[in-house]
Amino acid sequence: MVDPEPTPPGSAASRKLHFICGGSDSRQDVEGPKREKKRRLDLEDTEQKDSRAEFEAKYQEMYQQLGAGGCGAVFAGYRREDGLPVAIKHIAEGYVFCKHVDYNGRELSIEVAVMLRLQEETSGPLGTPALGAPVFLLDWYNLDKELILVHERPVPCKDLLNDIKDKGGSLPEEEAKIILKQLVDAAVDLQEKHIFHQDIKVENILIETGSDIPRVRLIDFGLSRFVKKGASYRRYYGTYQHVPPQWYSCNQNRPGPTTVWQMGVVLFETLHTGEDFMTKRFMEKSLTISETLSENCQDFLRLCLMEDPKQRPSLKQLRRHRWLK
Repeated sequence: MVDPEPTPPGSAASRKLHFICGGSDSRQDVEGPKREKKRRLDLEDTEQKDSRAEFEAKYQEMYQQLGAGGCGAVFAGYRREDGLPVAIKHIAEGYVFCKHVDYNGRELSIEVAVMLRLQEETSGPLGTPALGAPVFLLDWYNLDKELILVHERPVPCKDLLNDIKDKGGSLPEEEAKIILKQLVDAAVDLQEKHIFHQDIKVENILIETGSDIPRVRLIDFGLSRFVKKGASYRRYYGTYQHVPPQWYSCNQNRPGPTTVWQMGVVLFETLHTGEDFMTKRFMEKSLTISETLSENCQDFLRLCLMEDPKQRPSLKQLRRHRWLK
């Protein structure tokens, strides 16, 4: 992650205390705000305890760690009521970098806000998801020292990074094509909903493995943002090794070209055994596209990984590429 943009604090209303010299009035004026502050802190403490108790009563967390990153850790668990498998994500208070104020004036983690926005269009929290759809957010608990997110946990599944490792360090081209087609469709859907994931990579792609055709599910929207058409940003959120080339040349980050670049990074790491993609190495030609791949696949990769963002196709153009047919 590069240079996280801090969330500006909310402005507090100014207060004035008028002191009357001597007598009991002075003590009352000073002690009144102290008592009010203590009552407020006691109320917040009670609410935090109630929220944690609610979480522990509703979900059983296990010791099995599913993943960890710079912002938190994810553990397996299940919902006590019906045994539904869940993934429980813990994010320390100081690592909720991106926030959003919703229609009701609530300040939410951007991950919560985005997941809620995406789920507004579904008929129920666990309807049949589209291919490439994000995992559903079931609950969230904003506690004193951490944010806890509870997501559905498809079973069986694994992230794409481990799927690649388990299959010898790369996937067959035809299998990679199935995954990329779903991934591009998911990226187009997010774009149409004005959501920029910002950190699409093999670690953030779940593969449901319970059927003949792998199903892609996107995870980890903790660095995402809501965007307007034509938006460009002066700060980059995401994995440093995958930063798009235009960041080095002009310090600009546009959602469409950056997401197309990330499609190329995912495909490169999926098809090249033992190669962790690094933008600088690719620009220096010490990482190259394998000539053993089909011509259409090589063309797809070259287009995604064009150094000039203006020469990359749009996501919708990428979806029509002949390799994905």
